[in-house]
Amino acid sequence: MTDRVVDLRSDTITRPVVAMRLAMASAEVGDDVYGEDPTVRALEERVADLLGQDSGLFTPSGSMANQLGIRLHVGPGQELIADELAHVLRAEMGAAAVFSGISSRSWAAPRGLLDPADPLRMMQPDAGTYQVSTKAIVVENTHNFGGGTVQSVEAIRALRQATRSLGVAMHLDGARLWNAHVATGIELSAYGRQFDTVAVCLSKGLGAPVGSVLAGSHELMAQARVWRKRYGGGMRQAGILAAAGLWALDHHIERLADDHSRARTFSDAVASQFPGAIDPAHVETNIVMVEVGQAGWAAADFVAAAGAQGLRMYAVNQAAVRLVWHLDVDDADTGYAFDVVNTLLAQAAKRP
Repeated sequence: MTDRVVDLRSDTITRPVVAMRLAMASAEVGDDVYGEDPTVRALEERVADLLGQDSGLFTPSGSMANQLGIRLHVGPGQELIADELAHVLRAEMGAAAVFSGISSRSWAAPRGLLDPADPLRMMQPDAGTYQVSTKAIVVENTHNFGGGTVQSVEAIRALRQATRSLGVAMHLDGARLWNAHVATGIELSAYGRQFDTVAVCLSKGLGAPVGSVLAGSHELMAQARVWRKRYGGGMRQAGILAAAGLWALDHHIERLADDHSRARTFSDAVASQFPGAIDPAHVETNIVMVEVGQAGWAAADFVAAAGAQGLRMYAVNQAAVRLVWHLDVDDADTGYAFDVVNTLLAQAAKRP
């Protein structure tokens, strides 16, 4: 055991820095359910503008932002489609079915990469009286369980062009869209304008303690505000939280490049000794998938062994683990991470 802890389970474990806490403490506030919190309104307007949308709605979580977006487009008994690794299908506890009576289908997408032909081939915009009609497609960018994959803006545009006249909406789960922007240099609005609704998260790489923003047209956000209240997401003096998001937008977007660089440093160090465990070419942002099964490890056992040495990570399936870089992990922590991972992979390789 060690007293050192390097937590790479997720970028959700980031803690607000002192300057962010001071901004929260001095925030001007009002009652947001009445639409009277000036700091919340400022955050909503700023994020909507960044995304090329008309209006925004502050929500407590990314899952709520996604579920509100989906509910705006898909009615009970209708369907959304997304890739099989999508967060809205895999990690939101079946919320679309439980809360909104929405059916879901998925297509296979290696590393979560969008090929427009896949959803276009399977969707049924008007399925008649015996099948379920497709009303929305969800695209995730960057793709969490795909390994921080950045979606091609050309692929997104092709899908938008094909769906526009068919009555099928598009929702972007852009929890880590900031990472895609920093990795590619493509403006946030160039992604955001291709979608009817966009959800972005403030509490991952940007380091705010809580919160996401859903963006779309004025009409859609007015409807989403009603549904947010129905779902129990109405907040009062939420400007204290929104202030953290505004501070993060000012100070923590461009620094995401540091996380990307450290993730690549880690992947290169591991791949140099165990090329079957990581393909560095697939490490585009701050998320790294390590195929520990190729060295004889079960992912859960690897997570436990690394945890005993103070390195925390997440098992994504039986043979792979995920490590996510964030603002609380520095160069020394990155070096410690690849030392632990390489040592454990070497131990497994020596087993009879």
